[in-house]
Amino acid sequence: MATRINLQVNGKTHAVDVDDPEMPLLYALRDDLGLNNPRFGCGLGQCGACTVHVDGSPTRSCSIPVSAVQGRQITTLHGLGTSAKPHPLQSAWIEEQVNQCGHCINGWIMEGAALLDRIPKPSEAQVREAFNDLVCRCGTHNAATRAVLRASGQA
Repeated sequence: MATRINLQVNGKTHAVDVDDPEMPLLYALRDDLGLNNPRFGCGLGQCGACTVHVDGSPTRSCSIPVSAVQGRQITTLHGLGTSAKPHPLQSAWIEEQVNQCGHCINGWIMEGAALLDRIPKPSEAQVREAFNDLVCRCGTHNAATRAVLRASGQA
């Protein structure tokens, strides 16, 4: 028997019927709500490709049950900004030409945006520490760091 879970995603309420309330939030976001970000990476919460904000904190959506976020504010990459009015970090990402393959971009931007919310003018060391648990096989770490510093008005 399915359980109805109400999710607050990107400022909108969505009702999702799930067979297992322990199903990862990632699956509800991608399969039920049709959001193509966050991404499935490792499925273990280790790479960061699935990162979303839950009540403003970066959270690995592949390892948190959908039932644990009912009634909480979930923001995905889609909710940070729009094409017409991008988040400052999204603009900086483009200006710094960070992308390579793009698979991990979701986690890096979501971690960077959360850092900027906590520390509006982070040091380079603070940016690198925030990115410490993320995986990018293309090696865009330096460009991602520059993008966060640019978005903070420091570069």
